[in-house]
Amino acid sequence: MTTNNLPQEEASCPAENILKQLSGKWKPQIFRLALDGPVRFNSLLRQLPGSNKQSVATALKELEEADILVKTVVQEKPLHIEYTLSEKGQAMVSVFRSMEGLLG
Repeated sequence: MTTNNLPQEEASCPAENILKQLSGKWKPQIFRLALDGPVRFNSLLRQLPGSNKQSVATALKELEEADILVKTVVQEKPLHIEYTLSEKGQAMVSVFRSMEGLLG
């Protein structure tokens, strides 16, 4: 028995899957900022007016679980964590840019 309420063709729609992975509080903005290179947590907090630690941490975790971002611990002093686009995230850049062009 399936728990999915969507018809099979809708559930397997690649565009829908991409939009779901990038939807949510702060995810599109974090993705956009990561296009320019590695981002750090505190930097994101400064660049996302109105954000808070919990919502940004949740968005980062979900983007990492979706294999869109890669979390890297940089072993320099001071020790810090950077987030960069994964291979999957890099593959989504052209789609994201196309959507920006349509809406911008």
